[in-house]
Amino acid sequence: MTTFLTHDSMMNLPLGQIAVSLPGSTAIFRKLKLDFCCGGQVSLADACAQKGLDAQRVASELNMLVRSDAVPSTQDANQLIDHILHRYHEVHRQQLPELIRMARRVEAVHREHPLVPIGLADLLEEIEAELLDHMAKEEHILFPMLREGDPIATHPIRVMRHEHFSHGEQVERLAAMTNDHTPASDACNTWRALYAGIAQLTDDLIHHIHLENNVLFPMFEPAAPAGASQTGASTCCSSGACG
Repeated sequence: MTTFLTHDSMMNLPLGQIAVSLPGSTAIFRKLKLDFCCGGQVSLADACAQKGLDAQRVASELNMLVRSDAVPSTQDANQLIDHILHRYHEVHRQQLPELIRMARRVEAVHREHPLVPIGLADLLEEIEAELLDHMAKEEHILFPMLREGDPIATHPIRVMRHEHFSHGEQVERLAAMTNDHTPASDACNTWRALYAGIAQLTDDLIHHIHLENNVLFPMFEPAAPAGASQTGASTCCSSGACG
């Protein structure tokens, strides 16, 4: 979970610090034409004043980006599905377009830098395409079947578990391409915000997959024999990403 500050304390923070500390904030700054990169040393309050913006309203919008990773304490499948749709599906759809935009910019502006992540935007576009397709299958096929208690839902569950392995491999590729989400020491705010956003995307994907593989899906699967493992249950853990 992203930890953030009160409205008043946020006012004095530089835009660049907010951009790096709060994944997703760059999209808000871009929409409001607040320069968090070259002008990242200006405080939120001053930047809003210069643009004639209500800083309190901007701070409220920024704080809406703070999301919990807590798993609902419920055995109700419908509530879990609603949580997955709101906390992860909606968030992934917001995260990826902004990350792709920033990756394209970093690759273009810093193309001569030895540590620039060439190919990162293409990988993020690949992840977006696969994830959008995966989530559409869940939203239009699997989740309605689970809500209705359809006994043949075990087949699409197996398909989703298999696709989770692909997502886990993409998480490992992201980590390798970004040096475990560590920007260059001289990276600009956009580059740093990009890697912070990718780290958040990675965490969200891991929690998303865990919640489906280990909490939701077992509610609808026959109990496995003692000592047997379910396909996909350890997705992402081979790289240590879950630890």
